[in-house]
Amino acid sequence: MPNATTSFTQDIPNKISADPEKAKGIGAIFVFKVTGDHGGTWTLNLKDEVGVTEGDSGNAECTIELANEDWETISTNAGAAMQLYFGGKLKVSGNAMLATKLQQILG
Repeated sequence: MPNATTSFTQDIPNKISADPEKAKGIGAIFVFKVTGDHGGTWTLNLKDEVGVTEGDSGNAECTIELANEDWETISTNAGAAMQLYFGGKLKVSGNAMLATKLQQILG
């Protein structure tokens, strides 16, 4: 089960490099703020300079906040994201509709 650090430093960059045009097709910039062990803050640019960078770029259109244990749940079952959202464990700010596009690259 991948933790957030592994996901954002290895898994997601590998998925992006495998199909950068698909990633760019999402056309948005996200910031993930993951708390707990193996947490951190990452910017996922799926708009212009496609890729993942550590930290908050300050230009996110959608920010997603959750605990690492909840990230691990989503990593193995993308459908759990809505349940976590409605349970208050996953917070989305900015354009929440963009978050629904993430399954294309994360799922």
